Amino acid sequence: MTKALKMSNFVKRFKEAWGSLTDVRKKSNRLTYTMAEIALSAFAVFFMQAPSFLSYQRDMEQKKRSNNARNLFKVEKIPCDQQIRNVLDHVKPEEINAEFFWLIDELEQSGHLESYTCFEKTKAIALDGLTYHSSTEIHCQHCSTRKDSQGTVHYYHHALLPVIVKPDCAEVLALPPEFIVPQDGHEKQDCERAASNRWLKQHAAHFAPFTITFLGDDLYSNQPLCQQIIEDAQQFFLFVCKPASHKTLYEELALLEKVAGGILTRQIRFWNGQSHEPWTYRWATQLPLRAGEDTLYVNWCELQITDAATGDVLFHNAWVTNHRLTAANITMACHLGRTRWKIENEAINVLKNHGYHLEHNFGHGDLFLSSTLFALNLLAFLAHTALFLANVHYRLIRQELVARITFFDDLRALTRYMLFLSWEHLLSFMVDGLEIHPSPT
Repeated sequence: MTKALKMSNFVKRFKEAWGSLTDVRKKSNRLTYTMAEIALSAFAVFFMQAPSFLSYQRDMEQKKRSNNARNLFKVEKIPCDQQIRNVLDHVKPEEINAEFFWLIDELEQSGHLESYTCFEKTKAIALDGLTYHSSTEIHCQHCSTRKDSQGTVHYYHHALLPVIVKPDCAEVLALPPEFIVPQDGHEKQDCERAASNRWLKQHAAHFAPFTITFLGDDLYSNQPLCQQIIEDAQQFFLFVCKPASHKTLYEELALLEKVAGGILTRQIRFWNGQSHEPWTYRWATQLPLRAGEDTLYVNWCELQITDAATGDVLFHNAWVTNHRLTAANITMACHLGRTRWKIENEAINVLKNHGYHLEHNFGHGDLFLSSTLFALNLLAFLAHTALFLANVHYRLIRQELVARITFFDDLRALTRYMLFLSWEHLLSFMVDGLEIHPSPT
């Protein structure tokens, strides 16, 4: 039995947790705003996706002696934008990590995380990197740098973004990011590979109660990370594997092709709505991931989809894994491998192009501001997804409005002109206004 989640409970948790965020202000009884109010004010802007949300609520306070920042986000006194930036610049994004896992735990305890169990009774976490800030002028001490062909220095922020995904499910669950920043004691710039190692060391224990399959592109199918997943995390991986970067493995495959039964094959005919497409699956076991006596031996699988009429290749990709591959599970293994693209389509694309304005410069700062605001934006994305999964009124409204941007437009308009007593009041008002009739079940 699944249980409903409430936004008011999210806000209560965040307010309690964020009261202890790093505060470099001089301790004084005259401090106007608490750390919780400052962090919740920033979170409110991202959750509402309304850059002017706080200024609208200040105006409402003057006219109605109350406002939606107080009623919805429990912000008693609203700080100005510059004060939020100044104070949050000293808060490390890692201080927000616990709230990601709190939301995931809420989904697990309410029964909604169980639906993300898929291939071989595992939950899948897709890994990918994204750039959320780039400028030739604005920068801080944590920016990475690169030079273009003209010698111009570009400053940018890059992060590893892990998300829980499931085949044929549009909703992905964002996890705490790992920021790719210059590391103390290292001359080389940080990279996705190093960030993935750090993320796994920091957070693998949280997933110990579950069986996890990590998904990623060819960049992640390297021996150090694969060994770390097997030996340290005691979990599974299913990473893209390309011939150019895995020559030893593909040389072994070429030898196996000459042996009867060396590479196993299964073909099905998939109806695409217009015609049957031949889907050819191939797999082999115990192949060396790299050259050398200390190599890790992995299993390999491949899917090729062709046009039945022309013979043209419509899709081709291959993966390595430590899952046992059989004729019974090969189709689902490749289906899960293809699910890696959900991190591009349902996470990064949504964050950049469908309401969250991920690449917008909300404030850069000198220390951690850019990264901390990114983490709060990502947390808002997770909170919206959790509500969609586990709050009937929220889900009905989103489904009725269809476009995520339309939903944000309505939230902005309603909270600018009307005062709501609680999140439940706001969502009920929207359900009534849209004349949605929830099913009794």
